[in-house]
Amino acid sequence: MADLHDLQEGPAQRYVSPYTVAAIYAGLNDKDQSFKWLERAFEERDVWLMNLKVDPVFAKLRTDKRFQDLLTRAGLRP
Repeated sequence: MADLHDLQEGPAQRYVSPYTVAAIYAGLNDKDQSFKWLERAFEERDVWLMNLKVDPVFAKLRTDKRFQDLLTRAGLRP
């Protein structure tokens, strides 16, 4: 993960989607970090957020109240 952060903040900065970082943390079962990055994705209007409702990488987060709240705020709930 340090390499990923270096890409964002190092001398040769590159854009790394916060949605992608959230997906990595979700895969590592680090819910709090995943939600931190999903919030950042929401704030930055990350285009990948449109997949949040169906992306299988976030399956373990779907029962969390924060996930349902984010879906609502992102306009992904009916």
